[in-house]
Amino acid sequence: MKFYKKIILVLWSVMLMCVPARAEVVDRIIAVVNDEIITLYEFNASFEPYRRNIENTYKGNDKETLIKQTRETLFQRTIDNILIEQEAKKTGISASVKDTDVMNVLQDVLMKQKISMQDFAKNLEKDGNSVEAVKKEIRSQLVRMRLLRREIKDKIIVSDQEIGEYYNSHRDEYEGKESVRMKQLMLVLPPGADKTAKAKLKNEALRLRALIMSGESFDLLAAKYSKGPAAAQGGDVGFIEKGTIIPEVEAAAFSLPLEQVSEVIESSLGFHIIKVVDKRGAGLKPIAMVREEIKAKIEDEKLDKKFDEWISSVRSKSHIETRL
Repeated sequence: MKFYKKIILVLWSVMLMCVPARAEVVDRIIAVVNDEIITLYEFNASFEPYRRNIENTYKGNDKETLIKQTRETLFQRTIDNILIEQEAKKTGISASVKDTDVMNVLQDVLMKQKISMQDFAKNLEKDGNSVEAVKKEIRSQLVRMRLLRREIKDKIIVSDQEIGEYYNSHRDEYEGKESVRMKQLMLVLPPGADKTAKAKLKNEALRLRALIMSGESFDLLAAKYSKGPAAAQGGDVGFIEKGTIIPEVEAAAFSLPLEQVSEVIESSLGFHIIKVVDKRGAGLKPIAMVREEIKAKIEDEKLDKKFDEWISSVRSKSHIETRL
């Protein structure tokens, strides 16, 4: 959500934020936010991963301008984050985040990265960081999210009228496509197979189709013999829209009556037997189907606006000096 992009530093970047600033920079205070300060040293440390990423990946002619703009954006975001943390302390929300909450987030990160805690810690140590520092940042982010949920998100209301108006004005976004739900038994032709191997595979496909037509279960035969997608689910690949599968199979799928089994279909991949179990026509998706999607979009827009209003209000009540 755009709302969270404005208030939460991406966790992967956070893990790099302990990179030391360049030694030749003399430290000084660059901002005062109520009773807290931001030093040039710590700000340069947090900005360094962003600067390095731009240096290494950006190919445009205005690299220095981009670096300057990114630096200014991060500076303002740093001030806003301090204000958010100060508000959280005032309301007691800081104390509501438990160690188990932090560990749940960290475990989720490890799972998505497919890395053990031990290897994770080693990687952080190489960058001059630590697991404890990352846990501290996770806690900070959770505090901010809970504060902003209370101050902003829980106060956002999206009415049925707004959903209906959005649906009517964006009808082109909800035009459905003709689709079929099919089951497939697929025998894959090995690369470089000769005519004899191809004929043998086709005969096997014909044999299996004959078994299906004699009353044996399509699902069981697909689970046993198919080498295609969803074989373990009886070959049920779900709804397929036009233009998304190989032409030979698509032609058969969109012409087959419901519950009928196709002839053996030959393609460049091998031999297919399909059965169509459901169909959807083209046309406008009903509002009930897309209601939650529309609600989330409207909510995002409102959250974005409300956050700007809320943080502006907090700034106006705070003592902020900048010397960058």
